[in-house]
Amino acid sequence: MNSALKQLQPYPFEKLRALLAGVQPAELPAIALSIGEPKHRSPEFVAAALAANLDQLAVYPTTLGLPALREAIAHWCERRFAVPGGWLDAAKHILPVNGTREALFAFTQAVVDRRDDALVVSPNPFYQIYEGAALLAGAQPHYLPCLAEHGFNPDFDAVTPDVWQRCQILFLCSPGNPTGALIPLATLEKLIDLADQYDFVIAADECYSELYFDESTPPAGLLSACVSLGRNDFKRCVVFHSLSKRSNLPGLRSGFVAGDAEILQAFLLYRTYHGCAMSVPTQLASIAAWNDEDHVRANRDLYRAKYDAVLDILSPVLDVQRPDGGFYLWAKVPGDDAQFTRELFTQQHVTVVPGSYLSREVDGFNPGAGRIRMALVAPLADCIEAAQRIRAYLLTLAPVSQQA
Repeated sequence: MNSALKQLQPYPFEKLRALLAGVQPAELPAIALSIGEPKHRSPEFVAAALAANLDQLAVYPTTLGLPALREAIAHWCERRFAVPGGWLDAAKHILPVNGTREALFAFTQAVVDRRDDALVVSPNPFYQIYEGAALLAGAQPHYLPCLAEHGFNPDFDAVTPDVWQRCQILFLCSPGNPTGALIPLATLEKLIDLADQYDFVIAADECYSELYFDESTPPAGLLSACVSLGRNDFKRCVVFHSLSKRSNLPGLRSGFVAGDAEILQAFLLYRTYHGCAMSVPTQLASIAAWNDEDHVRANRDLYRAKYDAVLDILSPVLDVQRPDGGFYLWAKVPGDDAQFTRELFTQQHVTVVPGSYLSREVDGFNPGAGRIRMALVAPLADCIEAAQRIRAYLLTLAPVSQQA
């Protein structure tokens, strides 16, 4: 067996199951704010496109994907990130993938040059695929803490030249999971300069990019930074997008990778051996989703309503703020985060994720300790009910003088 498998840590939800094993929760309906699985209704027109093309299940799909899908994705990038027409060659700069999770893992295997000193740098807390992909590619993860004093983004200025020199992939996540923090455009531009200086690849996980609050100001992404720098070759820059959160289609397993044509050419070679082509019906349904924004705006409206309601209930009793984007709340809780999670489940039958399970301890410090992640994916009424139960539990912990 691959000896690197022994280095993999249990997934956060395995730890959560172990934490709650044997616990008898209160006799209340269960409400899960743990897994970030969108629960809003999937667009009916996407399901219709999928059903209308089921005869294409008899066709072997190509790894490169349909030209029409790649063109639809290129046009979406032009609209969304103001990429000038013609910059993105759909045949060279875009690859359809079966969701960002699969792509992030495979991309790491294709890009990392196995050396004893190879690093894959990521935020901390982080999406655990970054870590597992690094280890199985023969690299070591290097974690950059995301703290409140830096807006829950890494302090990139504190990274030493030695780390940048050894870095092969820098993973970014904006809006962040679990923090919801956006990486400013100026920071993205600075990171591109560092990638040029030290010759590493920026892999920007932007699967939450379409969940934001200000309709007049969509957040910038790595493609935006390339545009602002006049970087029409997208050198060393690769972005990952998905329909899972944007369009409430996690089961469709559809996304794309876009950017540096030379890197994607090598990634395509890897993928032809990997055996991960997207089915033709899925591709045709994906075209319909990428071509429509009405359902995406409606989706954001639903999340805005949930944030407004939940924060109105929790802000007076909990250290929690509205994030820049995404659908998570990254709240600071009294005491140990795992104990808080267990007791909340026991007393109120609400499931959240301990922040320490989403982070790694480095030099005796875990940046997720003392926090919990709440995914506002349940229906509005359930999110309100969960917030009220969390508030009730918090009030049992507070001194009598604070319960007035």
